[in-house]
Amino acid sequence: MSDKHYDALPKAHTTYANIVKSLLPIGNNDKVSRDQLPQATYYVDNLHIDQSNLDDYRKICGFADNGKVPITYFSVLSQTLQMNMMVKEPFPFAMLGLVHVDNSVTQYRPIGERETVAMAVKFDNLRDHAQGQQFDFVTTVKSHDEVIWEGTSTYLSRGKKSSNKDKKSTPRPVTVKPLVNEEGVHSIFEVPEDIGRRYAFVSGDFNLIHLHPLSARAFGFPKAIAHGMWSKAKCLALMDELPDACTVNVSFKLPIFLPAEVELIAEPIAALKSPTDTCEFGLFSAKNDKPHLAGVIKLQDENK
Repeated sequence: MSDKHYDALPKAHTTYANIVKSLLPIGNNDKVSRDQLPQATYYVDNLHIDQSNLDDYRKICGFADNGKVPITYFSVLSQTLQMNMMVKEPFPFAMLGLVHVDNSVTQYRPIGERETVAMAVKFDNLRDHAQGQQFDFVTTVKSHDEVIWEGTSTYLSRGKKSSNKDKKSTPRPVTVKPLVNEEGVHSIFEVPEDIGRRYAFVSGDFNLIHLHPLSARAFGFPKAIAHGMWSKAKCLALMDELPDACTVNVSFKLPIFLPAEVELIAEPIAALKSPTDTCEFGLFSAKNDKPHLAGVIKLQDENK
């Protein structure tokens, strides 16, 4: 295990064979201890944003072309490093068995699309869960040694728990659909059947559960499901402009089986006046009100 430095984000095809191998629920993973995560950190020392990819990301999620990097975009870019870490390090879980359950992103100031930044990704916080084990990918983005963005993606590996009894995840609360706030955002929209394939080409996340009903069924899903990070980004794009410095936490609830009709209900962002204020939002099935996503937005200190 060792840290790795890249001059640019690695291309997915450079590790394609290993990624495909990791997607299969077989292999040498059982020989790797599930009591610890690799200690390596992967870096991109000079990250230049691909303008074409950013434009495609804005279009598929609905973000404005305003010269700023959408708050969720670095989560997408960090997935390339995450995939490389899972296939190159002694990672204890099968990649396909992972379920993205939570995501938190913090932006400390607006970030220009032409800025050159440094990105670092590491594993953290392995703990037991009632359905298996959870862990985090922690991403940090810096500009001239100043932290300008941070993100944590929490994944669940379903299966047998390890013998580690020290860290356990707390039960996830049930999300109830709230009443529509006239001052907030209320939007009902269609999620097309091909959104998983389209988003995969933009994000590089070609997990088979998102691409086609047949490949999704092979892994226990009746239909293909939408990417959680697409649903988070789509919600934020439909809301008012975010504060310059803020945190957006999201828990992914029930999967969105494609195609679908969903309903976004959000409190007004304009009500955020101090770091103690919150703006809650949720994405629900328009058919039966079951929750797909629950989120909260909080202000951050720009002078951190």
